[in-house]
Amino acid sequence: MRPSSRKRLGDLLVDAGAITSEQLDYALTTKTSDEKIGDFLIKQNFITEQQLIEVLEFQLGIPHVNLNQFTIDPELLHLVPGELAKRAMVMPIRRDRNKLFIAMADPMDYFAIEEVRMATGCQIETSIAAKDDLYRTITKYYDLQESMEAALSDLGLAATTTEAAPQQEINDDDSPIVRLVNQIIANGVASRASDIHFDAMENEFKVRYRVDGVLRTERSLPKHMQNMMTARVKIMGNLNITDTRTPQDGRIRTTVNFKPIDIRLSTLPTIFGEKIVMRILDVTNAANDINKLGFTKRNEALFRDMIARPNGIVLITGPTGSGKSSTLYAALSNLNSEDVNIITVEDPVEYQLIGVNQIQVNEDVGLTFAAGLRSILRQDPDIVMIGEIRDLETAEIAVRASLTGHLVLSTLHTNSAVESISRLRDMGIEPLLISSSLVGVVAQRLVRKICRDCKTTVDATEREKEIFKEYGLQVTTVQKGRGCPSCGQTGYKGRYAIHEVLPIDRYIREHILSNGSNTQLTDYMKQEGYNSLMIDGLLKVLDGVTTTEEVIRVATTE
Repeated sequence: MRPSSRKRLGDLLVDAGAITSEQLDYALTTKTSDEKIGDFLIKQNFITEQQLIEVLEFQLGIPHVNLNQFTIDPELLHLVPGELAKRAMVMPIRRDRNKLFIAMADPMDYFAIEEVRMATGCQIETSIAAKDDLYRTITKYYDLQESMEAALSDLGLAATTTEAAPQQEINDDDSPIVRLVNQIIANGVASRASDIHFDAMENEFKVRYRVDGVLRTERSLPKHMQNMMTARVKIMGNLNITDTRTPQDGRIRTTVNFKPIDIRLSTLPTIFGEKIVMRILDVTNAANDINKLGFTKRNEALFRDMIARPNGIVLITGPTGSGKSSTLYAALSNLNSEDVNIITVEDPVEYQLIGVNQIQVNEDVGLTFAAGLRSILRQDPDIVMIGEIRDLETAEIAVRASLTGHLVLSTLHTNSAVESISRLRDMGIEPLLISSSLVGVVAQRLVRKICRDCKTTVDATEREKEIFKEYGLQVTTVQKGRGCPSCGQTGYKGRYAIHEVLPIDRYIREHILSNGSNTQLTDYMKQEGYNSLMIDGLLKVLDGVTTTEEVIRVATTE
């Protein structure tokens, strides 16, 4: 090692002007003893991971690599054991005679470098990789690749031996097919996927991940692996593996890297076999703070005012996958205290909240939303949460509950806040009851956030200027993501909500009673300064959170 590289990381960052001496002192005194200084600074938003990489690259002369561009030789995976790669967070990328090139997130971790040198007997050359990129690559090559090769060779053997083998294969925790399914789930969690799709095609079996709302193919597997993998997933979800002709729903509870993960499972018969979708619910990531939902200051104040009412209905609306459940759970966490009785009826219960009585709908035994809701009202609740208002019966009981002194929170599938009022009317609820019970409506969508590590400022296009002008806003420059290893070259990482908040005031109550049109209500919202989804989204573009393309993709309701 060169003497200059013995300098501590914190000092390098101060020298480069990335952080101040005060921030370094704060980090050194606040972080836990086993936490790396770089990780702490990124977590505190003092620097981005990209800034950290650039400083290390410039100050130490160590190159930065994008692991997506490398095809890793299987021989290297045997040279550096998987256990060492995961513990030291290093990935071997190529070998040149006695020189081994490795990628690592912290090239100043001299203990890890020495450990790899001792294990391999090679001279070590380091390069820097983004932490997420490194984690995904290690998981992909060491776990997924090994599990897949073992499963393929094992299935080849099974085909030439007895018929009893496959049954044992899908039940034995150490069998290659079980390990492969577990690794596909673990890899999905590592990639921040919200859903994993197993797609049965004519000649192949595809695994796809939905990351930040967009589907991408992870890998294609041979067709003959389909039945075994489908059966294994169904066993994990306690489904009937002999029934391949009717849709089934189940639930899987597992742990990935010591984190509890809840998975909602759905199977659907298609012409080429069963399609499986697994919705990943990271229990540790459940939203429990209204501050983190992406509300503007005004919208947050309006929302907090709605849920602070002693009675009435508050509706969260939007299409499937727009974050409605997260907003509901955050509201419940905010209201949850010793002196209130909160009961929920959900289908299914997505996150478990301590101190909240949660009921899961079970239509097979007659426990529908309406039946559960009727029972709830005899349990002396203060606050009732209904997973979704799907029919007139549920809507009527919800209205009645709100008029008899309960605060009711629920969701509805509509495109905008204004449409929720006409939807309740269309369901058959009397205008008088709607105007008396409804407290407020929040419509929301999720947009992808620009990746912090590759964010750059560009001039707004003529089309963007036109769009902003149409909504009474001005724009000259916008932020975009260039694409980097941290965000998988997409330019986006994570998601953020945009909202339309409509509190029900005296004018709107009179409007509901007189069966006024949606257009009149929309005009009133503009007049009162309540931002539509589009305007809220465009304001977040001006704040550098997301892009105009994303807002148009999700918020165009007219």
